[in-house]
Amino acid sequence: MKIFNSIQEFNTDVRTIVTLGTFDGVHKGHKSILEKITSSSKKAGCENVLLTFFPHPRMVLQQNTDIKLLNTIKEKAMLLEEYGIDNLIIHPFDHSFSRLTAEEFVKVILVDKLKVQKIIIGYDHRFGRNRTANIDDLIIFGKDYNFEVEQISALEINEVSVSSTKIRNALNAGYLETANRYLGYPYFLTGTVVKGKQLGRTIGFPTANIHITESYKLIPIKGVYVVSSEIKGQKVFGMMNIGNNPTVGGVAESIEVHFFNFNADIYDSEIRVNIHYRIRDEIKFPSVNHLKDQLMEDQKISLEYISQKLS
Repeated sequence: MKIFNSIQEFNTDVRTIVTLGTFDGVHKGHKSILEKITSSSKKAGCENVLLTFFPHPRMVLQQNTDIKLLNTIKEKAMLLEEYGIDNLIIHPFDHSFSRLTAEEFVKVILVDKLKVQKIIIGYDHRFGRNRTANIDDLIIFGKDYNFEVEQISALEINEVSVSSTKIRNALNAGYLETANRYLGYPYFLTGTVVKGKQLGRTIGFPTANIHITESYKLIPIKGVYVVSSEIKGQKVFGMMNIGNNPTVGGVAESIEVHFFNFNADIYDSEIRVNIHYRIRDEIKFPSVNHLKDQLMEDQKISLEYISQKLS
């Protein structure tokens, strides 16, 4: 898959099959569109193009928005590549771009730059200045500019509409299994292992502290989770705490993973942490010994879950 950081970077002499959208989460609701664009491009013998945007349009157009995203740019690219996308364009979204009229967007972007032969789009997609144009307008433009419009119906996308907003709400409320069901895969975090206070070592639960650079990445609600990672070709399981460690007077929020039966040095490594199950809320215990007892219970629950669900 080729990745372009703006529409201007992309050049082609042949016509393409195009889809566009934010595709945050690359979830089950996106699956139908992604499968159709790849199959259509194979049938037509041409390449496909997925046009997406960063920052998320809501970050630019809505004042005081605190929206967090399900994927970093790198994570989204990785997920899209698995579907067979040929060309991914991540165009900078700003106020100037948002002011393009619907026809300017179609003529300048879709027709002149992307050489669109067919666009595949969701039934509810809106575009152009103030999002005033809809699928019916796009079909008219297609006749004027000689490209085909294929509409994905609500039924095809899902009998029950799945949206990135619903997934974000589920993660923020602690409904991890609901979020994972909508996604079609375990929600995951990607970060670098850094040195922490190493307090876990003193009670028999050493942890890898995960630092995530992208401040816009959605971190699930505080609590303890069952997780897995692939490290140096080895699949390892563990439990993760998201929170500020109130029992030991912590203030700043941290992400700490205790891997089971694993003690290799992974400092400065980038790892992906897949989140499978939420065990409990973060709790302030009366003493470190009480905390240790609870961690032993958490480990027992984790190992049972892994044995029953993940092995």
